[in-house]
Amino acid sequence: MSAQRIESKPITKRADDGSSFPLLVVLSGPSGVGKDAVLARMKKLGCPFHYVITATTRRKRAGEKNGVDYYFLSGEEFQQMIDKHQFLEWATVYDNYYGVPKNEITVALSKELDAIVRVDVQGAASIKGILPQAVFIFLMPPSVEELDKRLRRRRSESSTDLALRLENAKGEIKRLPLFDYVITSRQNKLDEVVSEIDAIVIAEKHRVAPRIVKV
Repeated sequence: MSAQRIESKPITKRADDGSSFPLLVVLSGPSGVGKDAVLARMKKLGCPFHYVITATTRRKRAGEKNGVDYYFLSGEEFQQMIDKHQFLEWATVYDNYYGVPKNEITVALSKELDAIVRVDVQGAASIKGILPQAVFIFLMPPSVEELDKRLRRRRSESSTDLALRLENAKGEIKRLPLFDYVITSRQNKLDEVVSEIDAIVIAEKHRVAPRIVKV
């Protein structure tokens, strides 16, 4: 995994032409709520974001591509990035490492591109502590029962892992006050979710006091 490093430009005031500062949108929610599906739909519809690719040590699932869905790294490669302080945040989730490459965000913001990153709730909490100026959106399942059905359809977890994810989801939902916005992720209504994210971004672009993200 490599990306040309571009130093972020210092931004201290609103642009003279009235344009807004680039946003960092953090999309989170329980495992199985549909974060990846929402981002895939946003890409297909041409939503103008830089889609931050996170790194992980977990195995690829069917249909996933390295450098598109995730950067799939070995444990040694991941540790090297930790040692070089190349992650904005990283954590162990279900016995695998996940991390947000810092350079993915600094490059996008330096080019004045809005960036969106999907992380679990633990990752969102870490980013909140580092970059509270980001926009935090929580994807909420219609119900725990619906989340259970989605995880079962995915067929990527054992029954023990599935039970653990559902139990964790209940705790993650309790952390809703951490976020700025909540959107219910309903099955087969991805366009509605995308429209709501778009509406949030439009509203944020019209803030009197803009969010200024400095990594």
